[in-house]
Amino acid sequence: MANTGSFFSSLSWRASFLLFFVCFARSQNIVVFQPSFLISNGPQISAFLLGNASGMSLHRRTVSASNTTGSIGPASCVTEATRWALTTEQMGKSAVRVHLTLNQSLHLCGENETTANCCPKPLCVLETLQVSACAGSTPQASMLIQVAVNARLLPPNAGSDNKTVFPNQVYQPLGVCPCDLTSRACDARCCCDQDCSNEDLKLFASHCLQGPFGGQVSPLPDYQCSVQSAENSPDWFPFLCVSSPPENNPYLGLFYQGDTIAPRPGPSFQMPALSAPVPVGIYIQGSPVVTSDNKYFTIPQMVLGRCVTGAPVAFLQNFKVECVTPFHSCPTGPPLQTQQKDLSSEVLDGQGGAVKVNLTDDEAPDLTLFLSSGQADFTSEMLVCENVTLALDYKFYWKGNGITSISLTRTVGTIVLNGSLALTTRYSAVFLNGDSVAEPNSGNPGYQVGRPVIAGILDNNTDLMQRTRINLWKPVGDGLCSSANTKPVVFGENSTSGCLLPVGQRNMSRCDLLRATVADLQAALTTAAYVAQRGNPDLTTMTDWLNISFVTQNSSSATVDAAGVCGDIPSHQHISVWSLTTSLVDGVPQREIQALEVSYSKSIWALDCGGGDVSLCEDPEKSQLFPITSSVTFIDIPINAGPAKTRFQINFTEYDCNRNDVCWPELAFPFTRYYTGEPYSQSLAKGMILVFMFLTAAVLGTPWRQIRQAWHNV
Repeated sequence: MANTGSFFSSLSWRASFLLFFVCFARSQNIVVFQPSFLISNGPQISAFLLGNASGMSLHRRTVSASNTTGSIGPASCVTEATRWALTTEQMGKSAVRVHLTLNQSLHLCGENETTANCCPKPLCVLETLQVSACAGSTPQASMLIQVAVNARLLPPNAGSDNKTVFPNQVYQPLGVCPCDLTSRACDARCCCDQDCSNEDLKLFASHCLQGPFGGQVSPLPDYQCSVQSAENSPDWFPFLCVSSPPENNPYLGLFYQGDTIAPRPGPSFQMPALSAPVPVGIYIQGSPVVTSDNKYFTIPQMVLGRCVTGAPVAFLQNFKVECVTPFHSCPTGPPLQTQQKDLSSEVLDGQGGAVKVNLTDDEAPDLTLFLSSGQADFTSEMLVCENVTLALDYKFYWKGNGITSISLTRTVGTIVLNGSLALTTRYSAVFLNGDSVAEPNSGNPGYQVGRPVIAGILDNNTDLMQRTRINLWKPVGDGLCSSANTKPVVFGENSTSGCLLPVGQRNMSRCDLLRATVADLQAALTTAAYVAQRGNPDLTTMTDWLNISFVTQNSSSATVDAAGVCGDIPSHQHISVWSLTTSLVDGVPQREIQALEVSYSKSIWALDCGGGDVSLCEDPEKSQLFPITSSVTFIDIPINAGPAKTRFQINFTEYDCNRNDVCWPELAFPFTRYYTGEPYSQSLAKGMILVFMFLTAAVLGTPWRQIRQAWHNV
């Protein structure tokens, strides 16, 4: 610890001195080498030139001491030819790093080698260098370097060229000759080295490395049948010796692990590159759609919570996503700025041909559904961005295993930008077989958590069930019901959402009409009359469907209809779903819906005209926002574990070992199962042994002996 403290104190003292000197040199407008004298034993030398070094030139030369005075002459601004290359690196405003590198090889010359790059003697370089910093032809600072470099001594055959690389034993066995350390060369005393010739082996045949480290099996133990002879074998030998080949040696496990496993690549957080698509013969559900130039047909989609612009489209898998993008300037490329030639591409139909995407443009009249408030910047110039792509809606028409046609509706709009905005773009793809939408199942057979609840409407003409969904409110933009969207009810996920309805004095004067308007808005969320019992219902089998119960709850008070007040408004719709886990398929619970109920809660709406502001109740143009909400709750029906307990089982607890400290049935141990200290089979066996020992002792004991003697006497 003392040495460490002295080292850090010395280091901090040098750093402080260097910082002080740099400040002083800059203030005095001088330059100096630090250090000014060096002794080097290597081919690379580094130093610093401190001070105002702008406009300075560096010169190097080889110098020697005078024979008369013994000193070195003054600095010179003339560069001489040396074996050293000089480079500089600016380290800051007041420091320049000076680096010298020897441009000569440092190996000893061979017998017939006459090149100038090798060293004829072991002491390869012995000289003194002078580096001068000059302003024009006037030297400002100089540095002396005394160099003494020795040549590197390398063997004729470098060991790095034939060094044996031991593989990982987990993936590849090491081998049976661990003393073979040099590849393509004979190792002394290693008799298992395959590189050793017979002449080499004769040199150390009697001095081979013993044991497993020399590749030799260790001496056989005494219990081997082949070791003992008839003269010195012990008495147990003929019956207990082991007959085993010498290869079965425990030391082999140190070098060989037998089975190997194939290496597998580790996890990576980098996005994998998409492989080239395989030419499709026919499409099946889930296979990617391919264009005519053998590329994936891509549409922006949501992947791992992010919008990916190049996500492939899967056959018969519908999706609808929204991507939020910060909007600072007018876009110049896809997906916000698209060209007709890029969207009207050809797609393989899966039947040996190709279909072209039919593009139709639609102008968005209202941009409130796509834009959200951002940060205004009144200092910047207002930008007008035309033909910005706001939505791409694809319709794939399919039949059998092929695609018959594709239609695309592109929604564009003009955005006036003053600062920054948040742009919400929408992308969707739907597969249609005629007029019916290809809907994926929500489980097989039971519902899976996170899948939509499947509802249905019975077609009286065909007696077939048409699939639909049960929806909840999904407010967007300003949160009004007029601009709100809907989202499907997802199995196993409770949710509550709503929107706002503007109501004014004119609406409050017609309460019956207001109640009917709110009821129609709520009824539009659930238009179905049936719900699928399982996740893969059959459209032709009515036993797979359950009736939906609609219940209207009575208000807690009498209907109130007055000026500015309306009662019995069905403002809240609640969906209750009862589900039951019926079975397990490959460890996955299969859940079925047992019942679904839609109920409405009524409330009283009144205009807030208090606080001195009565304009809301007098001005028919003003309105107040009232909430309309919807929610869903999933209720799990517990599985019946067995018949209900009788009153005797509930009340009579004297012999219940789980509810009493004293357990009377344990007195019959080990013939009862109330003792849980050990397995019942072991306790019963021990009990039978105790009974046998008791009977044996009783029969052979004193009472029975006296009885036998009396019997014989009689």
